[in-house]
Amino acid sequence: MFAEFGVISYWTYFIGAIFIILVPGPNTFFVLKTSIAGGLRNGYTAAAGVFIGDAVLMFLAYAGVATLIKTTPVLFNIVRYLGAIYLLWLGGKMLYSTFVQPAQPQNDDNAPKGDILKRSLVLSLTNPKAILFYVSFFVQFIDIHYARPGVSFFILASTLEIISFCYFSFLIVTGSYVTQWVKTKKRLTRLGNSLIGLIFVGFAARLATLQS
Repeated sequence: MFAEFGVISYWTYFIGAIFIILVPGPNTFFVLKTSIAGGLRNGYTAAAGVFIGDAVLMFLAYAGVATLIKTTPVLFNIVRYLGAIYLLWLGGKMLYSTFVQPAQPQNDDNAPKGDILKRSLVLSLTNPKAILFYVSFFVQFIDIHYARPGVSFFILASTLEIISFCYFSFLIVTGSYVTQWVKTKKRLTRLGNSLIGLIFVGFAARLATLQS
């Protein structure tokens, strides 16, 4: 399928992309947390930031910037530490609002959509794992002899975005239903926020110690 457009072993790529997307990461937890706290609309706003960020990274990979980051340790480390700092800030903010300000519950239903979009966009753009994925994974399925590799790259990128959209839609719809149940259970809500906050801090620590 799509061999005439320079795509090699499309279905192998399709299955591999599904498994990679299913591996939980910072983007996944942020979208899930946002959908649980704010419902469908906020969940899809957070997902939109991830989609935009992924599209930018895929374009950079095609343009060769991501390859430069991969082959230049200084640039890679800059992206890595920026991502770690941002994850640490998100996780710390969640833990602070849960334990230090328990009497001031967050109302994410009225959270500015622009703020949610900005957070998810920054989270996506500072993810070295995504950069390395687009550089190392995509090229395995593009025929280097095809005259228009941009078409091949677009097919692979569009496939990944569609799979990601389906997965995030499942998380968002599930999270919005969970919202109605947890809103009356403050202890459970605090526990969930603290666990997600700790997960973000853990991602920050792992990202900061990642070998380039």
